Amino acid sequence: MKIKFIILLFASVWFALLVRIFFLAVESNSYYSKLSLQNTIKHEKIAPVRGEIVDIHNRPIAINKLGFKIELAPHLLGKKHKKEFDREIALLMKLLPSLDRKKIIKNYKKKDSFYNHNYIDVVNFIPYKEMMPVYSILNLEKNIKIVSAPKRFYPYGNIAAHMIGYVARANEKDIEKNPTLELIGYTGKTGLEKFYNNYLQGTPGEREIKVNANNQEVEELSYKAPKEDRKLKLTMDIELQKYISSLFVGKVGTFVVMKRDGSILAAGSFPNYNLNIFVSGMSYKMYNELSSSLDHPFTNKLTHGLYPPGSSIKPLLGLLYITTKLTKNWSVDCLGKIRISNRTFRCWKKKGHHHTDIVKAIRESCDVYFYEGSLVLGNEAMSKGLKRYGFGKKTGIDIPNEFIGVVPSREWKMKKYHRAWNIGETANMSIGQGDFLVTPLQIARETALIATGKLITPHFAKEIGDKPYDIQYKDVLTQKERRKLPIIRKAMYEVCNSPHGTATHYVHSKVTIAGKTGTAQVIGIKQDIKKRKLEHELSYYNRSHAWFTTYGPVKHPQYIVTVMIEHGGHGGHAAGAIVSDIYNKLLELGYIKK
Repeated sequence: MKIKFIILLFASVWFALLVRIFFLAVESNSYYSKLSLQNTIKHEKIAPVRGEIVDIHNRPIAINKLGFKIELAPHLLGKKHKKEFDREIALLMKLLPSLDRKKIIKNYKKKDSFYNHNYIDVVNFIPYKEMMPVYSILNLEKNIKIVSAPKRFYPYGNIAAHMIGYVARANEKDIEKNPTLELIGYTGKTGLEKFYNNYLQGTPGEREIKVNANNQEVEELSYKAPKEDRKLKLTMDIELQKYISSLFVGKVGTFVVMKRDGSILAAGSFPNYNLNIFVSGMSYKMYNELSSSLDHPFTNKLTHGLYPPGSSIKPLLGLLYITTKLTKNWSVDCLGKIRISNRTFRCWKKKGHHHTDIVKAIRESCDVYFYEGSLVLGNEAMSKGLKRYGFGKKTGIDIPNEFIGVVPSREWKMKKYHRAWNIGETANMSIGQGDFLVTPLQIARETALIATGKLITPHFAKEIGDKPYDIQYKDVLTQKERRKLPIIRKAMYEVCNSPHGTATHYVHSKVTIAGKTGTAQVIGIKQDIKKRKLEHELSYYNRSHAWFTTYGPVKHPQYIVTVMIEHGGHGGHAAGAIVSDIYNKLLELGYIKK
């Protein structure tokens, strides 16, 4: 029995060894073949070229400059290859003396590791003209790789900077959200560049290549081109944009020129900045100067600026008045002030406007009319109506992170401040003051609602590739409101054309327009002050913001032009000439027919 057991055990061991040998020699052959292929065949992603942005006439607004990036082979910092590394750095500095030696070494050390077998980016961009004379020399070096690398360029510099936006190096958060950025390196950070980033960046291509044990390319096995050639065509006219920007030299504020369907022909925020400084990076000194400015050049005031609307809100609020608890014939006797609780609420006109109906109240911007009306209507009805008209909500423009503003109400105040509403706040709200905050774009859309009867969606995109932008609008007005709109339009016409209109003396437009001025206070006026200081007597940052929002031509409204000048004082005085010049330019360029 013992002999049989020993023979059986011996046979079992040999059988197990034979099975293992068979598995290693035959069955695992395909596995190790695939593993060996991974050592010899490499898949390399190809970065797409970012799509261009053009204006309505196909003039380039954001393009790509042709250039190259420089990569160095990995693992050159060890003792064995350190001399090679030093030699390659010396060669780069000799042929391209404009390069930063310390930065090259820093970039290399940051990404070199035992586990990295890919070439390392050490120089992000060298212009085509600078590289061409030395390209053939560098291309012979086994440790240096020259790769095509376009760089974003903005031909118009600071024109429409906040709207177009810029691209910059992608950070870890960007890459986490969009892994493709690890390959591309750059991403849209603001404006249209950010909103349409996923479209503009394209889709990477791929190469399948055979490499040797030293990671050197032997043969290209397959090639799949990246999906690019993506163009974003805007509704913007860059020449009109340049002209209007020249009108804002030395001013702080914003403007928008918009067609009745929401297409934006021009829009700007001031002060602005040159977009190209963000592509390559700016100095800390320059960044600190811009970021610490009291005029906030980094803020896109059109969509991110929050301001009291002042009297620019009166046309829509007036429409709400005469279609709810009041009638078009309802009037007040304005004596220049009104007493509410323990406070005196003044009209801007010290002696008052006397008998005032809705048309006169808008034409001459009578505050007492709107104070009295708000007490009849009440805060709840005012807030609900204004929200229905589009305030306190995003307009839907194709610019990222749009602000919504504030339409104050009892519920809002209790939630934010844990305090009860008071009737004085209702009166303040009726003239666009207090906690009531809007963006200039919301005021432009309000004006379009009066001009067209539709709540439009503002937009810059005209064509995304071969697809036209989907124009959208909403019907938010009641039947009664639509019937009463002509009354508000008549009043806005008289603002710009009647001898008593608040804008008439400041308008020199060759196009007949309708509109509303606004003066939004930035500081409160104490109750015991008998005589107000004039705007020009106040220190600059205490002066009111100036609004002037318009539409034209009056008979067939085609364009909305809204201008807001920070600390500009009276709306008509500060913005009347600018608005007039804009309409005259629209006429000159053929957008408006004579």
